[in-house]
Amino acid sequence: MKTLTKHVLSKSTFVYGCQCPKRLFLHKFKPELKPKISEARQAIFDTGTDVGLLAQKLFPGGVDASPESTYEYQKSVLLTKDLIRSGVKIIYEAAFQHEGVLAAIDILVKNGNKWEAYEVKSSTQIKEVNITDASLQYHVITGSGISLKDISIIHINNEYVRKGRLNISKLFRIESVLKDVLMTQDIVEKKIRELKKLLKNGVEPEVDIGPHCSDPYECEFTDHCWSHIPSPSVFDVSRLRESRKFELYEEGTVKLEDLNGELELTAYQEIQINSYLSGKKHINKKGVREFLSGISYPLYFLDFESFQTAVPLFNKSRPFQQIPFQYSLHYKKDKSSDLSHNFFLADGQDDPRPAFIEKLLKDTTKKGDILTYNIGFEKSIVNKLAEDFPQYQSAMTALSERMKDLMTPFRNGDYYHPSMNGSYSIKKVLPALVPEMDYDKLEISEGEMAGIAFRSMMINPDADRKKIRADLLEYCKTDTLAMVKILEVLETV
Repeated sequence: MKTLTKHVLSKSTFVYGCQCPKRLFLHKFKPELKPKISEARQAIFDTGTDVGLLAQKLFPGGVDASPESTYEYQKSVLLTKDLIRSGVKIIYEAAFQHEGVLAAIDILVKNGNKWEAYEVKSSTQIKEVNITDASLQYHVITGSGISLKDISIIHINNEYVRKGRLNISKLFRIESVLKDVLMTQDIVEKKIRELKKLLKNGVEPEVDIGPHCSDPYECEFTDHCWSHIPSPSVFDVSRLRESRKFELYEEGTVKLEDLNGELELTAYQEIQINSYLSGKKHINKKGVREFLSGISYPLYFLDFESFQTAVPLFNKSRPFQQIPFQYSLHYKKDKSSDLSHNFFLADGQDDPRPAFIEKLLKDTTKKGDILTYNIGFEKSIVNKLAEDFPQYQSAMTALSERMKDLMTPFRNGDYYHPSMNGSYSIKKVLPALVPEMDYDKLEISEGEMAGIAFRSMMINPDADRKKIRADLLEYCKTDTLAMVKILEVLETV
């Protein structure tokens, strides 16, 4: 049986090394420092896999050369060679190895006597890191003796609107990157030599933290490399440019106590730092009362949950469009009245938007301002619903005009607590103002998790639908109840 020596570098580890040689070293020699992959990150990986499989339909009839596991790529390399020799013209997940470097390509198509390579991305545009990917792939494939006529990236067309059956040719865009790839071959070869030497030496490189820690991807070793940074630090200063934060760090200014009068601060930044140093909350009573004077009872407290997919599931939807599937709505007739609560949670069987709209309009028929937290999100959802379902446009536009933003006094710095640590998200504001309430005990504790849970309920036949629904209802209800409690604190100012 033919065998092949295991590779030293792969496409992914090459990209790690380009981002930061320390990331590559830790990945290879200290993988135990990696945290468990989060649900959100796994969802991104799953999306990439699903989109890649869908893109294969652009070139039907191919043969799959992917390995049974990530530890058997050498078998895939040998299989790819056999498929090419046997005359197969379309290969999915074709794998190549050249001088110890492994690279797989999503789709390989023979056109005449030469091959064309296609890499699939679930993003809506080509990024610089995608060119790095393709450059490494081109180097390895051509180094293996395959003549490439072209190399292209297939990505999502965010202008596509689904109408009936999914149109694969309109969902995707294909763009050649051959010109850019050819220009970077010398750089790729040099970088391969550098990274091979690093791995051979086995000595951890001395690389300090910097913007590269999250560019082009969030590094999984951040907790390890940033362990010397106290909390809070200059990196928590609100609305301060990232480049300025790292300048301060490089100058030795890390703790908030280290900031001197030479740093020009905005009013909000001064409030944040002075509040931290004094340990006291900052309240601008005039600003808070001006906000309160702009809202009137009866009051609704409204929060939406949504999900998005690379491939639009419903008519009148685009790739990565936020699709609302749930809301929570608390209502108070006046300050002293009891709370009432209404909600909507789709069943996950079909497009949730029509039923969402009808229930929302029914539940908000009484007069009254509608409080949200971070109004931009809820308004964007309502306005998009009005656009996509014109029969409800008038009513949804009127609803949008009733919305007010409970975030305003916190965003403006009229109410600031040192434990907010420069943030005015509801996840920071709630425990600061209402310490007996928090999200820690909830199974679902933030919006992205809610979207992932709902999608699981839609597509996974083995999902515990009853439990997921209960968790979603509890989370969304907590969001609007939190708004009620926050407003009650503001009303005491």
